[in-house]
Amino acid sequence: MKRRTLLIRSGSIVLTLGLPHLAHGASIVSVRVWPAPEYSRVTIESDTALSAQQTFVANPPRLAVDIEGLVLDPTLKELVAKVKADDPNIAGIRVGQFSPSVVRLVVDLKKPIRPQVFTLRPVGAYAHRLVFDLYPEQEDDPLQALISEKTGERKPAPPTSPAASAPATATVDPLGDLMARQTQKAPKPGTPAPGDTRPSGGGNDTDRLIIVALDPGHGGEDPGAIGPGGTREKDVVLRLAHIMRERINATSVKGNAMRAYLTRDADFFVPLGVRVQKARRVQADLFVSLHADAFFTPDPQGASVFALSQGGASSSAARWMAAKENKADLIGGLNVKAKDATVQRALLDMSTTAQINDSLKLGRGLLGEIKRVGKLHKGKVEQASFAVLKAPDIPSVLVEAAFISNPTEEAKLNSDEFLNRLADALLRGIEGYFAKNPPLARVRSTS
Repeated sequence: MKRRTLLIRSGSIVLTLGLPHLAHGASIVSVRVWPAPEYSRVTIESDTALSAQQTFVANPPRLAVDIEGLVLDPTLKELVAKVKADDPNIAGIRVGQFSPSVVRLVVDLKKPIRPQVFTLRPVGAYAHRLVFDLYPEQEDDPLQALISEKTGERKPAPPTSPAASAPATATVDPLGDLMARQTQKAPKPGTPAPGDTRPSGGGNDTDRLIIVALDPGHGGEDPGAIGPGGTREKDVVLRLAHIMRERINATSVKGNAMRAYLTRDADFFVPLGVRVQKARRVQADLFVSLHADAFFTPDPQGASVFALSQGGASSSAARWMAAKENKADLIGGLNVKAKDATVQRALLDMSTTAQINDSLKLGRGLLGEIKRVGKLHKGKVEQASFAVLKAPDIPSVLVEAAFISNPTEEAKLNSDEFLNRLADALLRGIEGYFAKNPPLARVRSTS
């Protein structure tokens, strides 16, 4: 009898505790805003999955999202203050209780956008996430931006009146001329390009920009590895990329200017397939993905360089590393229902033997320079199936600068002196590669 009474009372207690939860629905864990020129992301993290309906209004541009099963709370209100004045896409956010169980969120926009609203299941340290990705309708041409930076001029606007028209020979358009050379069709090996009277041997100038795509790993929702002192991988590799960009942009090879193109130049997430796609859009001559390694114990140390493998991994460690890095899309939050997701997945299966061989040459050169400034974890280029290295026409390597999980190496990664020395070493390796493998002009690719 006593036991039955206890069960009844226990049941009443459970019901009493459950009522507020049922009444208020999901609880908000955190809200975040990630601004970037390419797209801005808004994330609402909750303890249970949220359901939302969206409406886009073109004039003035704004996105209204009704989130069901939610009561406005202080955490959700924090979104209003998280929008920065320099956000390229978001002018402001308003939130309010639209009905007893629906919160309406209105994102006021600075320009027309293509919204993607999707949910992510719990993974890693994250609970359920409702994500708004806001892409500008008009995208900038990154290759043209690099060439404009090199020439210091903008491409002239088309004439608006007969008086403004002039013969083509009356003005010189360095941007248009360089763009044409940059995108001309590549000659077959040993065959000079049309109008090219230079000898067909190696070492000839290409008379175009040499573009190095730098890929700072992780970013935004994905912090990457975190050191024992709290250093985040995504922050360290972005600093290294900025340092390398300065050095590359001040360098030329056989009279041809070099330019660095960053797949991300701020703290935002870029899916693995998009990183490859972006490098191909600018016709990068090399792709260097920057990371800071981590392991279960604090003992491992030293830098490593990885290339793609079409077969098995060169070691169990390389296989483990590739599997870990390939999970970035899960952590960062990829909209698998996006229209270009299938294209991106197909792109990652187009790797070639020639690309891998060139990647190994680049990797060996980088290792030779890195060992002059620090320890190597492996003395040879490792290989595994890294998704981010699968550009079929760009030599690509992944550099693990050091073990962020090692306290000593974490301190080095926070040192400007070490990052500068590492950037110098990587640049020497890149220059050495081009000295032996001068780039040729290629057909421009936008895929």
